[in-house]
Amino acid sequence: MLDRLQSLADRYEKLSELLCDPDVANDSKKLRDYSKEQSDLQPAFEAYTEYKNVVEELEAAKMMLGEKLDDEMKEMVKMEIDDLSERQAALDEKIRILLLPKDPNDDKNVIVEIRGAAGGDEAALFASDLYRMYTRYADSQGWRVELMDANMNDLGGFKEVIFMINGRGAYSKMKFESGAHRVQRIPATESGGRIHTSTSTVAVMPEAEEVDIEILDKDIRVDTFCSSGAGGQSVNTTKSAVRVTHVPTGIVATCQDGKSQNSNKEKALQVLRARISDMMRQEEEAKYAGERKSKVGTGDRSERIRTYNFPQSRVTDHRIGLTLHRLDQVMNGDIAEIISALSIAEQAELMEKGE
Repeated sequence: MLDRLQSLADRYEKLSELLCDPDVANDSKKLRDYSKEQSDLQPAFEAYTEYKNVVEELEAAKMMLGEKLDDEMKEMVKMEIDDLSERQAALDEKIRILLLPKDPNDDKNVIVEIRGAAGGDEAALFASDLYRMYTRYADSQGWRVELMDANMNDLGGFKEVIFMINGRGAYSKMKFESGAHRVQRIPATESGGRIHTSTSTVAVMPEAEEVDIEILDKDIRVDTFCSSGAGGQSVNTTKSAVRVTHVPTGIVATCQDGKSQNSNKEKALQVLRARISDMMRQEEEAKYAGERKSKVGTGDRSERIRTYNFPQSRVTDHRIGLTLHRLDQVMNGDIAEIISALSIAEQAELMEKGE
């Protein structure tokens, strides 16, 4: 581990030299690539630097303990050794986590799709609750939310809503949200006061850049139509809504949120690239379907991952057995504790597998 850390430290310092090179400063691509690489290495570099300092201080303290000291001084040195030993152990754990393989998509923006599934109108209303939960969480992280497309029912719920979250590290946190979310509550549409169970599905996909997924003009079909609102009624008379079909795969993306046809087309292409990339990723993962399934799930939108029980103000994440009794705060976007627990579970699993 220390050899690997020294190699990372050497590379970090080499990048510092390169970023001061005038030739690199005048090359926007090299400048961007080197800056990002150094930024990615910085947490491990800083942890390793601190680790080396702690080890040196610990060795010096142990040597001092072997000298002739009075009882008071000896006790102080022992306390310092205990403190430094704890810091060393904590840094060792931190560094092991930093050296775990990083998902190359972690820093990317995400495209999120929420759909009402089982439960009709109540499922659509719950989909709108999830949309609100995620937009509030995104706001707490300093991320920006951009609505891509929405299909509402007459009650104001979402049959389907697609939106992008722009912010560094968005995928690293939001990726755990893919799957089926179950709600247990008395629906607004229920006159008898009975508790119903409904589900909405969430799919989180990293944004795919044009350089990642190339879509040729000859491979797509673009259709335009008038955008519609709740119940399907037309909300404008111009054909600003756009439907893009990727002919080779049959994947379709639609956008009608903007008033500009060009803007809607670009948004639809963003969704299309993300869906094609997600399909390719799932096909790749299917090759290894025989391996042990991850504790935190595979991102399969059919997998039930969480239950929101309103009568008991309880939310349970089934992948890690986490239950919180503060549903109101969760639905208002306070999901950081859940995401942190899922991230820790993923890290523990990677360490267990020795990856």
